Amino acid sequence: MPKKTIAAVDVAGKRCLIRVDFNVPLDGGRITDDRRIQAAIPTIKNVIDRGGKAILISHLGRPEGTGYDAASSLKPCADRLGELLGKPVGFPSNDCVDDAAAAAVAGMNKGDVVLLENLRHHKEEKKGDAGFAAKLAAYADVYVNDAFGACHRPDASMVAVPKALSGKPRVSGLLVEKEIKFLSDAMRSPAKPFVVVLGGAKVSDKMAAIENLIPKADAILVGGAMAYTFLKAMGKAVGSSKTEDDRLADAKRIVDAAAKAKCDVHLPSDHVCSTAFSQSAGDIEVFEEQIKPGFMGLDIGPKTQIKYSLILTKAKTIVWNGPMGVFEWAPFSVGTKSVAKAIAEATASGATSIVGGGDSAAAVERFGLADKMSHVSTGGGASIEMLEGKAFESVNLLDNA
Repeated sequence: MPKKTIAAVDVAGKRCLIRVDFNVPLDGGRITDDRRIQAAIPTIKNVIDRGGKAILISHLGRPEGTGYDAASSLKPCADRLGELLGKPVGFPSNDCVDDAAAAAVAGMNKGDVVLLENLRHHKEEKKGDAGFAAKLAAYADVYVNDAFGACHRPDASMVAVPKALSGKPRVSGLLVEKEIKFLSDAMRSPAKPFVVVLGGAKVSDKMAAIENLIPKADAILVGGAMAYTFLKAMGKAVGSSKTEDDRLADAKRIVDAAAKAKCDVHLPSDHVCSTAFSQSAGDIEVFEEQIKPGFMGLDIGPKTQIKYSLILTKAKTIVWNGPMGVFEWAPFSVGTKSVAKAIAEATASGATSIVGGGDSAAAVERFGLADKMSHVSTGGGASIEMLEGKAFESVNLLDNA
């Protein structure tokens, strides 16, 4: 069922508790990528422009959960959000559920925005604790889930808080609505040809997604380190490339299942390799088919880049999750960049392109192609679980439209 969104709720004068995902990368207290903060702005503005009060809650990083931790404070996010909104954002205390936080919420006027301190400074957040959730729920007349990147988690703010607010409006934010629409539509009725690009380090991380996608996709293009587990399973020499040897039988089974389902699984036919896992050390060579001992595959090779690009430019629906190589290092970035460019070209020709969060999102951002995609997800883990066909309790708890 489609879920009710914040746009359908009269928020004037109401306290809207908005679970956002401000889990942004920090370097010495400086935000290095504010995409997740920017992604939350439409929902925040929807509330405050209509006279609502926006109380924002989020996690950041993985603190111990034993109290205030300056290194994972959300204060830089409050400052950045204030700059983006062009108005002050309250940041009342070092705790999301102390008296100062409660007083700040009680003192809010229409159109005010308050960001509370990191939920994960309390271990009860990760435990899904009902008592902790009840303290957060006490702030709210309306609950808004706009944290797609955390939708697959059973944390207190995602599940126990909406449970505690039964009888009050519990709705999705505009970002969560958009994420679920793109990902669920792609899975339910993709325009054909439907091409899936999967990369990254581990086959085990993508196994369930591949199995769920085989009956739906016309082609699956595999890259990244995970490709070497598949190639080893097919009897190819992979040198010292990273493989998951406990997954070789699974990889072989997937290739066989895809053949039966008439889904083409494409593996790299050539490889950019090095003798060292390093940007500058080590000898770099390109190998076709078999990789020499002592060399590890760190990117798809030129022939594979051309082949994958040709398949992608003919696609009508594309889902991409995971880079083709170590794209952060210039010598091994070409494969990921060529795939990103081909997806951008297909999108310009009318294809729907969905980029899973995490490294894929970082890659299209780095290559200046994010705005050339139909949708760039804010949630890596959540988008993979949607591709696996999983339902999210955090979303099921929201009111139906």
